[in-house]
Amino acid sequence: MINAVIFFLHIIFALIIFTKKWQDESLGSAFQNLLLIVVLFSVGWPISTMLVKIFVEPEGFGLYFDRDAIVLSLLTFGEYFFYRGYYRKEFTTEVDKGK
Repeated sequence: MINAVIFFLHIIFALIIFTKKWQDESLGSAFQNLLLIVVLFSVGWPISTMLVKIFVEPEGFGLYFDRDAIVLSLLTFGEYFFYRGYYRKEFTTEVDKGK
């Protein structure tokens, strides 16, 4: 269940970025940003899997938080901080710019 929520959040985020870039810049820029999100997710997943395999058994911490859910949670946590800096201007409002 946790895995499905994480995948859903990634799809929603990719659609939001794609739409914002398409409206603000161009269709080519939208596809480039979509490709960036896909590549970072597909490269980050095996890297975080290698790290978590060292410390966590396949059973994880319970029925719903197995090793795969831990890996995806770790990946999402890391991506959050990266995208927070990378897409800062897309999510900054006029009120935030005045601060």
